[in-house]
Amino acid sequence: MRVPALNRGNTMIEVLITIVITAFGLLGVAAVQARMHLAEMEAYQRAQATILLRYMTDRINANRKNAAQYVTADAEGIDKGLQDCSAKVGAARDLCEWSNMLAGAGETLNGQRVGTLSAARGCVAVIDAVAKRYSVALVWQGFTSTTAPTATQCGAGAYADDRKRRAMIAPIAIACLQNDLNTGACITP
Repeated sequence: MRVPALNRGNTMIEVLITIVITAFGLLGVAAVQARMHLAEMEAYQRAQATILLRYMTDRINANRKNAAQYVTADAEGIDKGLQDCSAKVGAARDLCEWSNMLAGAGETLNGQRVGTLSAARGCVAVIDAVAKRYSVALVWQGFTSTTAPTATQCGAGAYADDRKRRAMIAPIAIACLQNDLNTGACITP
């Protein structure tokens, strides 16, 4: 049986159109997969930042009398590299260990530092010295551009694109348990 000349090749054209539509669909799935991977990495970094921020707030709360010694002039972390903390005590040791964690010392693979956040930096600032209020900020390099954080200046200008700088901030207020009767100043935090 012969196929009429008008119907020859129609099946081939239909198959080619189906292949093109399927290819575009698969490209869309690949793009969604890539975005999901970026979102997963951003979420992982945020979880790591939460742990590292909590570490420093817990250290300050555990050493309340010396909370002012935790205030940093410069950002801790990637800029300082790994440090030897063994000879340091108190707030200096806590800051040194935190800086090492921010620099990636918390996780290694085949002897190389691979842990924590991308280009992590941390700062402790005084909000109100009299009321003993402090702020712990942690910043790191994100993967996609968003809006530059304005709540902290920690790490500002240290990244190629400030819109990729991510930030987490935790306020700390040290309660005063006893005031001086003459001056009203806090004696025992």
